[in-house]
Amino acid sequence: MSPAGARHAASRRRTSAMAPPKLLAGGNPQIPKGEGDAPVQAYIAAMPGWKQAIGRTLDRLIGEALPEVRKAVKWNSPFYGMPGKGWFLSFHCFDRYVKVTFFEGASLDPAPAGLSKYPQVRYLDLHEDAPIDEAQFVDWVKQASKLPGERM
Repeated sequence: MSPAGARHAASRRRTSAMAPPKLLAGGNPQIPKGEGDAPVQAYIAAMPGWKQAIGRTLDRLIGEALPEVRKAVKWNSPFYGMPGKGWFLSFHCFDRYVKVTFFEGASLDPAPAGLSKYPQVRYLDLHEDAPIDEAQFVDWVKQASKLPGERM
C-alpha cells in the first residue's frame, strides 16, 4: 500500500472508531463481539435514552452480587457468566423494554414470568416507568450463577 493509501486507511479507522455505534431494531446497539468489561461498558454507553439507566443498573447489581462474574458482548448483547460454568444471563434492547434472559430461568425460585419457546429460558422485561425489584433481581442472579450455564 502506498503511503497516501495507508494514511487514508488510518483516517477511515479513526473516523469509524469515533462514530457512535449503529442502533439496530429496537434501539439495540451494534457492538463488536468481545470478552471482558470494556465491550459491555461500550454496549451500555450506546444504549439509547432511558434504556441506558437500566443497563447501568443491571450491570451494577450483577457486579455487586458476583464480583468474579465474567462479561462479554456476543450477538449485540451483554452476557454474564461464572468462570468455568458458562453464561447465565444476557440482556437486549427492544423498542419499549429491555429484555433480560435467564438461560436456566425455569430453575429459579420463583421463576421469572416471561416464557420462552425454550422450556428452561425465562425472561424479565424491564419498562421505562416500572422500577426494577432490585432485591428479587439480585436473588435471581445469585441463584442463576450457581446453575450450569450456556456454553457459547
